[in-house]
Amino acid sequence: MGSRFLSFSFLFCILLVSRSTHTTTAREIARKSLKDFDTVDPSLNVFFRVEDLKVGNKMLIFFTPNNPSESPKLLPREEADSIPFSSSHLPYLLNFFSFSKDSPQAKAMQHTLHECELEPINGEFKFCATSLESMLDSVQKIFGWKLQFRVITTNLPSNHTVLLQHYTILEVPEEISTPKMLACHSLPYPYAVFYCHGQRSKNRLFRISLGGENGKRVEALGVCHMDTSEWNPNHVSFRVLGTRPGMSPVCHFFPADNLVWVVTPNIV
Repeated sequence: MGSRFLSFSFLFCILLVSRSTHTTTAREIARKSLKDFDTVDPSLNVFFRVEDLKVGNKMLIFFTPNNPSESPKLLPREEADSIPFSSSHLPYLLNFFSFSKDSPQAKAMQHTLHECELEPINGEFKFCATSLESMLDSVQKIFGWKLQFRVITTNLPSNHTVLLQHYTILEVPEEISTPKMLACHSLPYPYAVFYCHGQRSKNRLFRISLGGENGKRVEALGVCHMDTSEWNPNHVSFRVLGTRPGMSPVCHFFPADNLVWVVTPNIV
């Protein structure tokens, strides 16, 4: 079993979005966000405003490379189901993967298990998938058995190496109409685990064509959360965008290793 772990600085920002109305947890996360993330952190250059989506507008954006050869692998359902996936089994899991209890890997595993075991907040649906089969089953259950769906992602150039640069919006962003959407973010774990969640409040999903300073083109996915009135006021995105709960939507780009599931239009 591979022991590679994914970086989760951007993931942490996304989990802040998903947990922003959990009273106790949100306070703890918000305190950590203010301590661990400063505005000079380049990975925070993923947030933007709806009004930024104009042709010719330039934005400083952080995109991590998507290198499947360096990412944990998705296990077949049978193999994944044979390995316990719960905090109560953490000592066994650390021994199984040969990690010491004080290692960074152990802390990452504990974080992932904790996030997956949290109850969904009001108006949220969520699950963690440890195999492609379990992910597909859960998406189908949430969307409904009569609906068909597809997955979309941010597409980076094959040789993408520049993490942070200015991008120019090349075309009018395409808004993707879907009654429901689920975003699946990779979590740090010895094998591939995805944290998938969606919200019943209004979101707007966009496909955005970007031209980088290096001449490379990125087809990015971005989402705007239109109602932030119940979010924790210490949420890191408010600090980045200079706003507050309910004042304006909060938007962010998806990294290339995230999977966004949407309902296929006009098929029932």
